[in-house]
Amino acid sequence: MNLHLAEPSVRLDRSRQVAPQIEEILRQRILSLALKPNEILSRAALQAEFAVSLTPVRDALMKLGQEGLVDIFPQHATFVARIDLAAARQAHFLRMAIEIEAVRRIAAGEATAAVAAKLQPFLADQRRHAAPDDSEAFSAADRGFHKVLYEGADIPDLWDVVRRQSGHIDRLRRLNLPLPGKIEAVLRDHESLVAAIERGDPEGAAAVMRRHLSGTLSIVDEIRQRYPDFLR
Repeated sequence: MNLHLAEPSVRLDRSRQVAPQIEEILRQRILSLALKPNEILSRAALQAEFAVSLTPVRDALMKLGQEGLVDIFPQHATFVARIDLAAARQAHFLRMAIEIEAVRRIAAGEATAAVAAKLQPFLADQRRHAAPDDSEAFSAADRGFHKVLYEGADIPDLWDVVRRQSGHIDRLRRLNLPLPGKIEAVLRDHESLVAAIERGDPEGAAAVMRRHLSGTLSIVDEIRQRYPDFLR
């Protein structure tokens, strides 16, 4: 099983609180599957890696535990949590509810050309990084693409809300991405969505988004067969 995963670099800004920075770095490693489900997170190793005391490491892990991304067993160990399908389904429902309405609002508005123009660079980045061994860059461009939709629908604060609820569905999507045809399907959907926005077609945009967000959960059984130890 070759996931083509990339390890993010460590860059702490010592002028800011370090615990939130450690949390975000670990969170991205978990979401990218650089840290895999069931993997042990050694607090001592993290202290050494980030050159910090125990307190910011503990605080970062507690925050990740609240998101369900790590399982903390006091006096024993901390593990990267397995992917929770119930949590993934709820996050999927939330994204469907928000993003379908968001693209409908954008396509019915007066700024369709402006939003489409902001989407194009991320679409171009995804085309450049469409190779299976470049999935980290492809996923980063995907996040940028969807963030523009929240901004275009004038609901930017909901982006962080949804991101914090989407850890389990995001990891499912990362497992799904290397499967044959998935990257091409994402690109086709994004291109169709930009076209629907440009022509001012709210229902067409909503239909594309509904299809776009439905792919991963529809093949959960196949993902489970490939990665049986990653899901619960």
